[in-house]
Amino acid sequence: MAQETMSFQAEVKQLLHLMIHSLYSNKEIFLRELVSNASDAADKLRFEAIANSALYENDPNLRIRVAFDKAARTVTIDDNGIGMSRDEAVSHLGTIAKSGTKEFFGKLSGDQQKDAALIGQFGVGFYSGFIVADRITVESRRAGLPASEGVRWESAGEGDFSVETIERAQRGTTITLHLREGEDDLLSAWKLKTIIQKYSDHVALPILMQKEEWDQEKGEMVAKDEDETVNQASALWTRSKNEITDEQYQQFYQHLAHDSQDPLAWTHNRVEGRSEYTQLLYVPAHAPFDLWNRDHRGGLKLYVKRVFIMDDAEQLLPSYLRFVKGVVDSSDLPLNVSREILQESRDVRAIRDGVTKRVLSVLEELANAQGDAEATDEAKAKYATFWTEFGQVLKEGIGEDHANRDRIAKLLRFASTHNDSGEQNVSLADYVARMKPEQTKIYYVTADTWQAAKNSPHLEVFRKKGVEVLLLTDRVDEWMLSFLTEFDGKPLASVARGDLDLGALDDAEKEQQEKVNEELKPLVERMKGALKDKAKDVRLTFRLTDSPSCLVADDGDMSGYLQRMLKAAGQQAPTFQPILEVNPEHPLVKALNTDSAEFSDWCHLLFDQALLAEGGSLEDPASFVKRTNALLLAKAG
Repeated sequence: MAQETMSFQAEVKQLLHLMIHSLYSNKEIFLRELVSNASDAADKLRFEAIANSALYENDPNLRIRVAFDKAARTVTIDDNGIGMSRDEAVSHLGTIAKSGTKEFFGKLSGDQQKDAALIGQFGVGFYSGFIVADRITVESRRAGLPASEGVRWESAGEGDFSVETIERAQRGTTITLHLREGEDDLLSAWKLKTIIQKYSDHVALPILMQKEEWDQEKGEMVAKDEDETVNQASALWTRSKNEITDEQYQQFYQHLAHDSQDPLAWTHNRVEGRSEYTQLLYVPAHAPFDLWNRDHRGGLKLYVKRVFIMDDAEQLLPSYLRFVKGVVDSSDLPLNVSREILQESRDVRAIRDGVTKRVLSVLEELANAQGDAEATDEAKAKYATFWTEFGQVLKEGIGEDHANRDRIAKLLRFASTHNDSGEQNVSLADYVARMKPEQTKIYYVTADTWQAAKNSPHLEVFRKKGVEVLLLTDRVDEWMLSFLTEFDGKPLASVARGDLDLGALDDAEKEQQEKVNEELKPLVERMKGALKDKAKDVRLTFRLTDSPSCLVADDGDMSGYLQRMLKAAGQQAPTFQPILEVNPEHPLVKALNTDSAEFSDWCHLLFDQALLAEGGSLEDPASFVKRTNALLLAKAG
């Protein structure tokens, strides 16, 4: 087929400009990404060859070769993996998958080091070659296609590319980078080996380079007619833990997760029993860009007897641990395992349970270090970092994983009235340890923000009595609390519930409260009539000390906060009228006159104020302003 010229997708043009002009100081990443892509191509061939061994084409020894040519000023990365057909070359090299493109550009910060680290995470690593090359030539043939169906793809990174069909005997892909001026330091075996050993030492394929030796007469390194392997070329997880340094674990994580930061923690062990498998699991130090993407396929890399089977095997992890990165290598699963088989396999369920327990153990170790006086400051800070990045995701486990609910509950952290920092650093165990002797419940309040929770009128009586209240502000909290009803035998109770019972904390004042209730019964009845379209009920409350009124949900009704949250998410929620509680000691309530012409307006004002105080929105703001102004003018004479 004759050569054809095509235009890049708009996002690719934008990306190429970024690569060439903004990430220049981090040029080494190009080799990391191209070697990683070559490794993926080999993994894909192994997987497809399980069902069709003819794809190996009498060349079963998979490898990657890196070479350079000083005269031509080129660097070449060659693999004998799955390769690409003509259509695949156009599709893979001319466009970026929609998922990730927008997020990639949205994440760019202008910090070259951080921006360069994003490249691999978003699957755009191939284009990093243009950081060092002003022209890239790709020749490829897909395994199983005839030699006449090879393809050559070429571009100068300026908005278009050419593609043509060629004769290619070898399957796999050869990428040739034609270096820019000033990139001659890459035309060195020592330089290329250094980059490979820094970023790609743990690629499980041999990375080959032509061997060199010192020529005494010429006074320079001279190439020999043989190759040498320049990386470890063995799967890290198959080696003994005693042979692996922390630095090697960290480097493997960076290769696996396309992450420039070290992980917070990792665990590596072999499990024997009904199911035999090796697991190497990492807890990252920061959340991935697509943690909350509904289409995100989190999971682990699955190998069977060291043969790569699939990326993102989500069946090996519960959803609430989707941030975990790592590898599971099973000795028991069949080599032709598919996602459907994974869903039904008892062995997979056993692996999933084992992985889950192991991750929770790692998190418990991090959490325990927080309270360990002998732990280093760095160790103490790790769980706080984890909670900031992944705390909301872990909370999902309370509803999803009944078997481990108690373990997860101990790992939860919240803000509370115990401190004014707003940090989520209070565990339920901390709270229980500080409970007053006569206190029987764990109290909490939910709100949109920490500031709103901290200033909620519902907290007034608790401040007065010195009782700690948890301040819950994550969107997942209301859902979580429908599953987390108690901890350590202590029920959790919302301070915004109408049936709030302080038990022994309130016994001394009950007689006085009953007397006030009787005296103000006529006032409460008149208020019920004035607010019959807004409030389910009106009653006196002794939970307030500074505010004149507050809204509470009746027992069994959905809270106002949850109703607003569901509405904001575009979901239909049943509407429950709240209960208005008024503070009989507040001057505004004491001044209410049931015979006054403005009585109804005052009642509506107390209701609207309470609604605003809990973060709600008024149905008719204009009427609220008009009513408030009229009452202010009347008071002003």
